[in-house]
Amino acid sequence: MNTEKRVQKLREVMDAKGIDVSVIFNFENQYYFSGLKAIIYSRPIVLLVDKEKTALIIPSLEEEHAKAKANVDELYVYHEVKSKTGQGGSYTEHFDTLLSRYPKGTVIGAEFASFSVKLEQIAHQHGAELVSIDQEIVDMRAVKDEEEMAMIAESGRLVSLALKHSLENAAAGMSEIEMDQFGTRALFTEVAERHPNATLDYFVMSPSGVERTNMPHVFSNTRQLEEQDIIIHSRQVGLNGYRAECERTFFIGRPTDKQKDAFKVAVEAQAAALDFIKVGVTAKEVNEVARKVIEKAGLEPYVNHRTGHGIGIGLHEEPSLRYDNNLVLKPGMAFCVEPGIYIPEVGGFRHSDTVILKENGTELITEYPSDLESLVFDGVKQGV
Repeated sequence: MNTEKRVQKLREVMDAKGIDVSVIFNFENQYYFSGLKAIIYSRPIVLLVDKEKTALIIPSLEEEHAKAKANVDELYVYHEVKSKTGQGGSYTEHFDTLLSRYPKGTVIGAEFASFSVKLEQIAHQHGAELVSIDQEIVDMRAVKDEEEMAMIAESGRLVSLALKHSLENAAAGMSEIEMDQFGTRALFTEVAERHPNATLDYFVMSPSGVERTNMPHVFSNTRQLEEQDIIIHSRQVGLNGYRAECERTFFIGRPTDKQKDAFKVAVEAQAAALDFIKVGVTAKEVNEVARKVIEKAGLEPYVNHRTGHGIGIGLHEEPSLRYDNNLVLKPGMAFCVEPGIYIPEVGGFRHSDTVILKENGTELITEYPSDLESLVFDGVKQGV
């Protein structure tokens, strides 16, 4: 991970905006610029980038982790044990000390969307001025380099594998969670065999039945799949911090005529967007291509989210493929394309696939059949 190059780009932004030091509080951005990704952030971590050095304020339980993974010049460790009294008891103490090195009137680049109020208060006590760097970081992360694209592409292969194993073992009588474990087990096995010493993030949800599939984001639970059920199986996989997504709507037993009709429209809307999305078009235009298919079928009242979103370090990240985004799409951007239709008493319908935009064309990095016949399963649970 070439964090040095990213930090240099950030410093170029700082020069252009007259910023003396940038303070990175968002954990995804900390990983992007330093290479450190903690398991939890109940103990705050702060990354500082000035014109010459980078520094991390880190809790003591992450000290060895940071030494191994963080590409920074300095570590400032705070403690929460009696034996270390007087050696830094909080992240705010270290932040206050570090800011005292800069003159009054220092300009701080801050992520306004996530900047800690405690840090803001300390900055004001030092007479510092805060300037937003949110959009500049969004723009940097939106365009992936070759290494990032390669990791996302491999995550696309892995998420497709996991989705396949869950779908093709789904049967009436098993729970949503039981169905999930088939794909998760295949995923763990594949990563262990193919990627030694890698880190793996994964997310899966499989709302089933008419009521639950009309909730786009819900956790899998112990509801048992039934004959004539509709299910949206959704997965993300992140290899070494970079993610891809694949989703399919499928059925246990034959769908109703209304479900067939809505499924067909959802598939056509996604296919239209996948065919259209490429370098040089706008995010708004991609959304409009899918929307028109749904509108023509009279189902637009049942749409409640955008056509797609960016993906990379974050599960959902900018840019968004939504109706009001005039951004021109660039090479290196990665998107999940996932128009959805949610009809009360009929069900929810959504396929998602991940694409990477390149100068020579759009690369689809997830795969599983999208047609109805491939997504009707008639199995009955035989045992797990």
